[in-house]
Amino acid sequence: MKKIILFWIFVSCISSNAQVNIKQSKQDNDLRLSALPYYSFGKGIGITSPDSLYQFNIRFRMQNRVTYIENEDEKRGYDGQIRRLRLRFDGYVGNPKFLYAVQLSFAPGDVGEIREGENINIIRDAVVFYRPNRHWNISFGQTKLPGNRQRVNSSGGLQLTDRSINNARFTIDRDFGFQVHNMNEFRDKFSYNFKTAISTGEGRNITGNTDEGVALTGKVELLPFGVFSRDGTYFEGDIVREKKPKLMLSGAFQQNNHAKRTQGQLGNDLFEARTMKSVMLDVLIKYNGWAAMSSYMSRITPRNAVTINPDDISQSNFAYVGNGFDHQLSYNLLSNYEIIGRYSTQKVGEDIKLLAPNTKQYTIGLTKYIWEHTFKLQTELTFDTLHYFDGNTKNNWHLRFQVEIGI
Repeated sequence: MKKIILFWIFVSCISSNAQVNIKQSKQDNDLRLSALPYYSFGKGIGITSPDSLYQFNIRFRMQNRVTYIENEDEKRGYDGQIRRLRLRFDGYVGNPKFLYAVQLSFAPGDVGEIREGENINIIRDAVVFYRPNRHWNISFGQTKLPGNRQRVNSSGGLQLTDRSINNARFTIDRDFGFQVHNMNEFRDKFSYNFKTAISTGEGRNITGNTDEGVALTGKVELLPFGVFSRDGTYFEGDIVREKKPKLMLSGAFQQNNHAKRTQGQLGNDLFEARTMKSVMLDVLIKYNGWAAMSSYMSRITPRNAVTINPDDISQSNFAYVGNGFDHQLSYNLLSNYEIIGRYSTQKVGEDIKLLAPNTKQYTIGLTKYIWEHTFKLQTELTFDTLHYFDGNTKNNWHLRFQVEIGI
């Protein structure tokens, strides 16, 4: 009996010590773990410090494509490329009211041709935000201006593999400066936003090109039936299948004083600065898998759009003036296959009608959403008709397949 009693005392001591060790081990682990940041997974991979003084989120995306091209009077062929390769970092520092966003691009089509004496264009966005409340957003740095709807949307949120021909010619794109947005968005009642910007007017990553001109931009957005589900104004197609009709009407205007490039913030250098005025109007509707969008864009210059090299009058360049319409319609099937059609017309201004053609473009596309816009397969067929001033017409077409993937 004495041996049995001693045995139970021994077991009890071991058990007690084990419980103490387990508790102590848990406490030690908790102490060690509390020194680590918290990780989250949603739009990218996020890290938040234990004291919540900073947050860092990282994302990537790429677009790989192959295109068969047949242009009239040119040799047919195909092109395979990494169209876009982007890294994005965002979060806040010190207080969630102070945010930042950085986006870098590495694909040749994003960076552009490397030229002697010019910057390498890997920086797309580098901007700091101050959001004192849900109604105000103040930013400083380089990012997209509040322009036309399709440009404001990420290229990763497009239904087709690229934006329209009018967006390529008349958009106002990215610039460096200040922006102030007043947001008044509600779920199922009338909503409205006012967005303004004052920027350099020279485009992204421009240095050593000082002048007295600035670009002034203003935009109004109206949402009569309330905001779209999951920020649906920022991606094309109704992939969330809106249960109620949603409508957005928007209008933007920019005056770019003493612009030095053919498309304001984009294009080649002009031989002489021109002040450019741009108008951008958009209508967007989504309901139960259907999505429709119509856009109007234009650019004018008070002076002749053509500029001449003062050192060699045989050389000239011109501001791309004119206007155009885009109309886009799509339906997303329950299987997440989406059928898309787009029709665009573009008319150049009187100053450059001898130098550039009027264009019509027809596109049909089929997209398979594997994981919404972050992982999708896209196929499209596009046909262009170019009408020149001398009466000549050229017909071009291409067939493209693209894979978009990202986090």
